[in-house]
Amino acid sequence: ALAAPLIVPATALGRGGAVAPSERIAMACIGVGGRGQANLGAFHARKDVAIVAICDVDSAHRRAALERTGLKPDAGSNDFREVLARRDVDAVMVATPDHWHALISIAAVKAGKDVYCEKPLAGSIAEGQALVKAVREHKRVLQCGTQRRSMAGCRFACELVRNGRIGKLRRIEVGVPGQFAVSGGYTGLEPPGPVPEGFDYEMWLGPAPGAPYTAARCHFNFRWILDYSPGYITDWGAHYLDIAQWGNGSDESGPVEVEAHDVGFREKGIYDAPERFRIVYTYASGVQAVLTATTDRSLWGMKFVGESGSVSVESNDVVTEPASLKTTAIGPAEVRLRESSDHYGDFIECVRSRARTAAPVEVGHRSASICHLGAIAAVLKRKLRWDPAAERFLDDDEANRRTARKLREPWTLQAV
Repeated sequence: ALAAPLIVPATALGRGGAVAPSERIAMACIGVGGRGQANLGAFHARKDVAIVAICDVDSAHRRAALERTGLKPDAGSNDFREVLARRDVDAVMVATPDHWHALISIAAVKAGKDVYCEKPLAGSIAEGQALVKAVREHKRVLQCGTQRRSMAGCRFACELVRNGRIGKLRRIEVGVPGQFAVSGGYTGLEPPGPVPEGFDYEMWLGPAPGAPYTAARCHFNFRWILDYSPGYITDWGAHYLDIAQWGNGSDESGPVEVEAHDVGFREKGIYDAPERFRIVYTYASGVQAVLTATTDRSLWGMKFVGESGSVSVESNDVVTEPASLKTTAIGPAEVRLRESSDHYGDFIECVRSRARTAAPVEVGHRSASICHLGAIAAVLKRKLRWDPAAERFLDDDEANRRTARKLREPWTLQAV
């Protein structure tokens, strides 16, 4: 035996295109239905990541994720606190319904984990502020799932705007869907029913108000209920307004006025988020961003309008006026925006280097905040003045109360 040569596989040493197990980022995935499935798949496919734990309140989601990753049943949980208590977890992916995003992310950074959190970063402005504070205090890395920050088309469009290729920026037109894409054929009028076996509905509700169970309320369709989300204002707005902020150069700031027009709600049922709206945000520079719900798919995305041209973008599709702008090269001495070609990979690289991500907590918070400003204006139906430095409405106590949600006991921002 002593004479036998010691043969160590190249994969164990991190050679041969593999990564040594000790060098992989150990990740737990919290929320693995819907968008969480896509995130799980992307991280699981990476050689530098090891998925070690799965958390979901729906046993069917949990079981499917465990099978996909080859993990044993004891690697699954329906309580995120059990996952965060594990010392072998370096980072977490959070893709729960929106009303849980900030609370779980705050608990994660307090537990010493880095976080990839889906958009919108928080369910309220106050929750976003608390998450920014926690990430800074605990010196953690966070990437918000606003993945258009890692799309070359969006970056190029914003660089055109920031470098004056369309002249002075005047207006940003942002279009999102104008009719709820309700999944499962539900109407929102379905009566309450028994909670399915294997679904921890109380944990699903968490900090949101108590409500009778109906399948029409949960999973994908939470988006259309104000207790959890203000509809497309955050669902798509968090992506599109994020790019509007980037092109406007207001990543860590915001507008000074917001007013909602043409607001419409469904007359009956549990889907009570605004379904029709035109929300006008005015910045101190005079630039206006207009968020409109529309059924015209050609208007979905972002259009920057300047004094001498325009640039429209959705993901990597860029259209310019004049057309010659699309072939413009951005010079080395001009404004060059943070470059990333892989949102997931960027997060993992920053976990290793401790560098600032493509969509850091401050940026994710401001992009979510501008959505919540619009949602508050849509409900109050009046012009609101906003101080982006203090992050407070001016002379409007009712509007300021709406910057925070009342959380159901025992959940609080301090307790997580």
